[in-house]
Amino acid sequence: MKFIITSRDGATRARAGTLELYHGAVGTPFFMPVATAGAVKALALRDLDELGYEMVLANTYHLYLRPGTEVLNAVGGLHGFMNYGRPVLTDSGGFQVFSLADLCTVRDNGVEFRSHIDGSKHLFTPERVISIQGAIGSDVMMVLDQCTGYPASEEESRAAMNKTLDWARRSIRHYRESVDGERQALFGIVQGGVFPDQRRECASALVEMDFPGYAVGGLSVGEPKELYREITSLTAPLLPEDRPRYMMGVGSPREILHAVAEGIDMFDCVMPTRIARNGTLYTSRGRISIKAAAWEKDFSPLDEECPCYVCRSFSKSYLRHLYRAGEIVALVYNTHHNLAFMKRFMDDIRSGIISGTFRDVRAKWESVFPPDADAPA
Repeated sequence: MKFIITSRDGATRARAGTLELYHGAVGTPFFMPVATAGAVKALALRDLDELGYEMVLANTYHLYLRPGTEVLNAVGGLHGFMNYGRPVLTDSGGFQVFSLADLCTVRDNGVEFRSHIDGSKHLFTPERVISIQGAIGSDVMMVLDQCTGYPASEEESRAAMNKTLDWARRSIRHYRESVDGERQALFGIVQGGVFPDQRRECASALVEMDFPGYAVGGLSVGEPKELYREITSLTAPLLPEDRPRYMMGVGSPREILHAVAEGIDMFDCVMPTRIARNGTLYTSRGRISIKAAAWEKDFSPLDEECPCYVCRSFSKSYLRHLYRAGEIVALVYNTHHNLAFMKRFMDDIRSGIISGTFRDVRAKWESVFPPDADAPA
């Protein structure tokens, strides 16, 4: 892996560059669509190519359960299985410790969980998670970590942070002993909840371990937006300037703008695709609900500034009709458009950093997505 910073914004910490990985190069900052089990819900891989995406995220926990490492080893990894030639990042399954808490037991040596599919028991140790991601063949692997929700007490957060650091030490050791670092990079994850001293301590310890890249985890899990911004602003500058910085699980345009301004390079989130399937769409004028009666006889494009296939081809009235009629293609069109928006949005941010106009780009999009823009539509 090679990370090159080519441009910096003069007024903020925002930077643009290139992340060179085994399966290709990606321009930063960028957003990764979530292909949890090797596919983006309601979208074909050719759509991702058409939209210009250069990298996707898949999930270790889900791929381990289905199709399993035996199948992935037999086909040479996820790239061959998906017939996908671009970079892939895999989450470690650590978020499932948080999101599937009723099925998990956290132990000192790892996480024991019951499959949400058939109830079978499995143990994820830091070392085993690295080995599973080795079988997947992802360009970027993540360490096993423990994420706390909000609110969590200072004691709960510290216990999770200490476990994350112990697992990170074991992960980087196993990675250096068993993984081809030219093909796969490993990122450490900063935890520590909303407690600044814990974030500083965790970041400092991870930097000493000298990971190829670093992620900020444990945010966008229910904390107030003010706390999200405070912890982002605190944590990002603690990470090495010459390494890629990844904000996990953040897909709100306004929060991405804040994180980019603090020096974050990579993002992923299910939100743009999930809200699309629920009828909520991003546009150059903000979020809209395609279910609204206001669009019943509106035969104009969804977003006149968007060049995507959906906006070139269909009216708001027709898209509303498809959604209300329960047509499967409504989910396809909505998802296609929201990911088209996210790609155009990130390209605009990157161009602004390169051209020296990031301040104007940020102001424009913050006016389109005010602080309450993520309220349910």
